[in-house]
Amino acid sequence: MKYLKQFGIIIIISFIGELMNMFIPLSIPASIWGLVLMFLCLKLHIIKPEDVRETAKLLIEIMPIMFIPAAVGLVESWGSIQTNLLAYAVITVISTIIVMAVSGIVTQVIIKMDRKKKKV
Repeated sequence: MKYLKQFGIIIIISFIGELMNMFIPLSIPASIWGLVLMFLCLKLHIIKPEDVRETAKLLIEIMPIMFIPAAVGLVESWGSIQTNLLAYAVITVISTIIVMAVSGIVTQVIIKMDRKKKKV
């Protein structure tokens, strides 16, 4: 029963993200709206981490399985991909470096802010 409750909370947040995507005219995917909403709910203590922890761990553990359909799609589209392989590789490398850099900078800022809070 615990897993159903936790999964229900995650599904409701995801559904609200879908609604936000439909009604807010920005080109932000519904999944991002849901992630931001979940983050805010956790940060503002609307949802306690214990209320979703076990189900979130389960979803993270099975995440690799979710990539199988995408991989099959890539294999089926190999003819189209093969002609632009160099461009895809360059874009992938550059975007990976940018994501790593931004993630590192944001993490450092958050750690510094947390240290300042603890000193006060």
